[in-house]
Amino acid sequence: MPRTAFYAGSFDPVTNGHLDVVTHAAKLFDRLILAVGLHPGKAPLFAADERIAMLQESCTPMARAAGCELQCITFADLAIEAAGRLGATTLVRGLRDGTDFDYEIQMAGMNAAMAPEIQTIFLPASPSVRPIAATLVKQIAAMGGDVSAFVPANVAAQLAKKFALKTRA
Repeated sequence: MPRTAFYAGSFDPVTNGHLDVVTHAAKLFDRLILAVGLHPGKAPLFAADERIAMLQESCTPMARAAGCELQCITFADLAIEAAGRLGATTLVRGLRDGTDFDYEIQMAGMNAAMAPEIQTIFLPASPSVRPIAATLVKQIAAMGGDVSAFVPANVAAQLAKKFALKTRA
């Protein structure tokens, strides 16, 4: 039975921090599902299909290099429910700092109560990507700043295009 992991997030946009988690998870699992969460109360910068495309372009080479099958999907229900429906036995969560840990440990406990057959693992961020947050990346890009140190090249290009369109509007 293949070891299947589920890594959920908004990925708005995909950052080098996300890629760090994917790189480590791809080495641990046979199949990795990257799941873009859709929330009706949120207004993301990028549409779901754009986020999926950025994930696929950025993450497929690293998954392939690790011998891991990669699948990118969207979901609109609870992550634990989507993970179970797709046959995942593990939820992957990245940790940058103690604040992330405090939030994620509570989430892991709630998920374990709802689906005890699905384990949560925490992957610590590499030191070089710990300060990266998608919200900050969007703020820097919106102000015309250089985000190339924080996101893959394909995402930097998409951010530049998105904000060029917004400034023309």
